Amino acid sequence: MKAIIPLILAASVLCACAPQSPPPPAADQTPPAAAPADQAPPPASEANESAPPPEGAAEAAYSPPPPQPVVSVYQDPPESQPAPVEVGWAPPPLLVEPPPPPPQPQYVWTGGYWGWYGNWVWVHGRWAPPPRPQYHWVQPYYDHRGSNVVFVGGFWGAPGVAFEAPGLSISLTLAVPGPGVIPGPPPMGPEGVFIPAPPGSVLGIIIPAPIGTAPAVVTSAPPVVSVGMRVTTINNTTINNTTINNTTINNTTINNVSIVAPASATATHQAVNVSVPAQAHLAAALTPVVRAMAPAPASTKPIAPYVPGHAVALPAPQTVHAVVPAELAHPRPAAAGVEKPGAPAARTPEAKEVPANQAMRAAPKPEPNPAMTMKKEAEPAHQPPHPANNLKEEQDAAAKKRAADAAEANKTKAEAAAEADKKKAEAAEEANKKKAEAAADANKKKAEVAEANKQKADSAADANKKKADAAAEAKKQAAEKAAAEKAAAEKRKENPPQ
Repeated sequence: MKAIIPLILAASVLCACAPQSPPPPAADQTPPAAAPADQAPPPASEANESAPPPEGAAEAAYSPPPPQPVVSVYQDPPESQPAPVEVGWAPPPLLVEPPPPPPQPQYVWTGGYWGWYGNWVWVHGRWAPPPRPQYHWVQPYYDHRGSNVVFVGGFWGAPGVAFEAPGLSISLTLAVPGPGVIPGPPPMGPEGVFIPAPPGSVLGIIIPAPIGTAPAVVTSAPPVVSVGMRVTTINNTTINNTTINNTTINNTTINNVSIVAPASATATHQAVNVSVPAQAHLAAALTPVVRAMAPAPASTKPIAPYVPGHAVALPAPQTVHAVVPAELAHPRPAAAGVEKPGAPAARTPEAKEVPANQAMRAAPKPEPNPAMTMKKEAEPAHQPPHPANNLKEEQDAAAKKRAADAAEANKTKAEAAAEADKKKAEAAEEANKKKAEAAADANKKKAEVAEANKQKADSAADANKKKADAAAEAKKQAAEKAAAEKAAAEKRKENPPQ
């Protein structure tokens, strides 16, 4: 016991000399009051000067696209896969082209993509029947290789014939731009198969996509300002295997594709994860974010497919003015409420909440809901709603769309009526020409018969005349002979023989 007491005393001395820390607060204990205003923490700009910028600050600002000169044509697609061509710059962003209703169930929506004719030319969409039974439409092919684009135009594929992608070892000669054509920026994005960017996007950005993807699938997607959007999962797939002469043909029907993009890639600063129709005419009919309408071709006569070294007469370009929503045309800064380094701190509630907002930005974001609509995802971040303005803008956009659709439908109907009238007039003219030729031929034959009859009558009259002349001559000779005999008889009577 005497040995334990000194140990206890030594431990007490050591505890008294050690620094004392306050005990942790109890669960029901309230936190201490906030520091006075004159002892407030430094502004957010000073506190976070060395910290990395928030995610929104790195998002690129959107600039509305300037007026774009576009050459728009109808094309007479080939009935086999055309040769690939290598181009030195990326195709422009997609244009908006809502299709009218199909005239017949077997018609296919072709076109509505950028094709190469010494420059990227808009191949206007149109409903067309397959040129031969069981032929199918093959979408155009874009491939980012190095700093160039390998392009194969759309074509009609024969039954059982699949598209063959140009091999990586193939050697191509870089296409020569047409006279006066100014090359655009090279493709920006990963190498491989792609489609052009959504309407209103930054020039040069490409959208990776599987082979056979219709470019029109991104018509309703928001414009992109940096690389990141892609077309991925193919779902709702139906495969029908048909065996013909011991050859199995896979007839694959793709109903939908998925479009995904991070918030940093889109002009709306909103992530995208949506499913859209894979069929070109259904995707092209969706409401776009930026309305860059494809101009109707100046001529209804289709041009021949592109062949290197064979120039094709192209119409004059038409100017395309993009209609940009107000929230994109005049966007707020992506990092609203975040003060720039070195600027005086604004004593507002929003400024006081910056650290919390930054903490939320630094936290992992939940995956976007695939069921969200494109319109909801396209709403700009940090943008307060303006119901009256949005309603008016939506009404104006809807009215413009209805007017544009009606004008396009009327134009298509007028062109179809004019084409039908032209064909009808040509058929009537051809029929009248053939009728006139037949009548002229009949009159000619009739004249020939009349001429033959005339010649026959002339011959008969000549023969009758000759016969009458001969008879008259014979009668005259007989009369002369009778007169001579009478004179001789009278002479014998007057001078009888002795």
